[in-house]
Amino acid sequence: MTGFHPVLKVFTLLFIYILTANASFSQQVSSSEGLARIGIIADCQYADQPTRGVRHYRLSLQKLNQCVDSLNTFELDHVFHLGDFIDQHHQSFDAVLPIFDRLKAPHTQVLGNHDFSVEDQFKEAVPEIMGLKARYFSMMVKGWKFIILDGNDVSLYAWPKNSEKHQQSRRIYEQQYAHRETWNGAIGKAQMSWLKKELEQAEIDGNKVILLCHFPVLPEENHILWNAGELVDLVSSYSCVKAWFNGHNHAGGYAEHQGIHFVTFQGMVDTEQNSFATVTLGPDKLIINGIGREEDRELAVGQ
Repeated sequence: MTGFHPVLKVFTLLFIYILTANASFSQQVSSSEGLARIGIIADCQYADQPTRGVRHYRLSLQKLNQCVDSLNTFELDHVFHLGDFIDQHHQSFDAVLPIFDRLKAPHTQVLGNHDFSVEDQFKEAVPEIMGLKARYFSMMVKGWKFIILDGNDVSLYAWPKNSEKHQQSRRIYEQQYAHRETWNGAIGKAQMSWLKKELEQAEIDGNKVILLCHFPVLPEENHILWNAGELVDLVSSYSCVKAWFNGHNHAGGYAEHQGIHFVTFQGMVDTEQNSFATVTLGPDKLIINGIGREEDRELAVGQ
């Protein structure tokens, strides 16, 4: 810059600095454009009934409203509620569904055990009431494959008492799982076969997979699916599986097994403090930003 007036030289250097800084900023923004970011809510479990212990059922309306307002401030690709949207009575859906539908991002429900705590004549309609076309299914979000499972498939509460599905579930429970809690369930044979095909296809397509279920399979405690061991063995045999997200145990929890992260998100209904999260899905890690009681986590994932 020989021959430049000193003042002009300063302004020229400043201008170059600004251009360089803006270029650097643009690179940072563009490098993050491919990342997916989702919202996670678990166990809203609303009902118009008094507080019992740490469960503030009526307060869930206020918490869910606050949660939706907060999540709407983020640019999210999807929001998932991990089951137990209500505690009991089909009328409870009328109070919470309009709030959930205020989400700007696409949003999806996962079926929980309390979602079936309705009168027998409404049990088979629960998935439709919750906006679901199927009880289990998969979807793609920015290159990530999300597999949504129905852990109530084989259970003593999710089918009308006079139905064949209920009778089959009771026989399976009595023959194989009589030592397990009756408020848990299992993945049935047809769904298990479907899951294997979904995972095989994800391997072929090179998709990273996150499984969503209301029930945990790890760590081992009294909230896990009746056939949790079978599920852990299955998903651990596929390198595409990166995480299993669930609710059900309101206290939360975490386990890692063969590089897969098993995360139990805390229940919104518990205590007067809210609980939900956003999750950023990066090429080599999952970043969970907890809000309220939910914990922050940074979880490494392989390619």
